[in-house]
Amino acid sequence: MADERLSRVFSALADPTRRDIVARLATGDATVNELAEPYDVTVQAVSKHIRVLEDAGLVSRSRDAQRRPCHLEGEVLDLMTRWIERYRREAEDRFRRLDAVLDGMEEQPVKGATTKKAAS
Repeated sequence: MADERLSRVFSALADPTRRDIVARLATGDATVNELAEPYDVTVQAVSKHIRVLEDAGLVSRSRDAQRRPCHLEGEVLDLMTRWIERYRREAEDRFRRLDAVLDGMEEQPVKGATTKKAAS
């Protein structure tokens, strides 16, 4: 279930316009019309992007009198961060082990290897 949700979130954020909308909503709630202002596309096109973000659980809409502001659901970003952090730590562990192996190789002379000083 978490994997499916994570896939929907990463898929939704594959589009640069949707990433831009998420970045805008990170600064505060906004209506679809306000979100559409900087783009050279229709409000309907931005509304479709919002719908994809809603389906992924990244964005929700509420009602505030006549306004229907979009709100960024930050806990979904925490889900992504935990997933990325897990693999970042594993990659760092692999690099640390590789560094240890390389450090060990520098300290041990290679058998049969001749140095310039010994060859002359």
